[in-house]
Amino acid sequence: MLYATASQTVGPYLHIGLTGLNCADLTADAPDLTAQRIVIEGRVIDGNGEPVPDGMVEIWQANPAGRYRHPEDKRELGLVPGFTGFGRVPTEGDGSFRFVTVKPGAVPDVEGRPQAPHIMVSVFMRGLVKHVASRIYFPEETAANAADSVLALVPAERRATLIAQPNGQNSYRWDVVLQGAGETVFFDI
Repeated sequence: MLYATASQTVGPYLHIGLTGLNCADLTADAPDLTAQRIVIEGRVIDGNGEPVPDGMVEIWQANPAGRYRHPEDKRELGLVPGFTGFGRVPTEGDGSFRFVTVKPGAVPDVEGRPQAPHIMVSVFMRGLVKHVASRIYFPEETAANAADSVLALVPAERRATLIAQPNGQNSYRWDVVLQGAGETVFFDI
C-alpha cells in the first residue's frame, strides 16, 4: 500500500545549493541584445505586512520577439544568444528583490491567441508547502491586457495586483503581498 508523505515547508534552508543559480541580470550574458533593458523591483510582504527577508523570487519570460528559450518553443522567432529568460534572486532583509531584464514579447495561449506581454513569477519562502505562482503585466499594454485570456480569468477588482507600476524610466515596481488586503493574485499550476 502507498502512503502519502508528510508535507514539508520550503524553508528554512531553501537557499542551500541554489545560490549558484541566482541571476539578477538576465541580460548580462547577452552582449548582442538590442532591446531596451528594464528593471523590475519590489518587495515580498507576508500576511502581517512584514517583509519576507529569506524568500526567493524566480522569473521566467519570453524574449522581446516572444520566444521562450525552451526546446518546446519551436516557433521560428529569433533567439538572443545569452538571454535565457530565467532569473532567480533571494529577497533582502527588507523583503526587496530586483531584476534587470527586457520587456517580453507577446506569446500565444493554448488556443493560439496572443497573450499580453508578461513575466511569470514564482515565490518561495519558509512556511509555504508549495511555492506560489503569479504574473507581472505591463501598464502601457492596455489593449493587450484587456484581451489576455489569463488576465480575463481574474476578477476585475484584483487585476491591479498583477500589473507593475512605472517606477522611473525603464523601471517598474511590483510587490508580492502574500495574504490579506491587496493580496497578489496567485495561480494554480
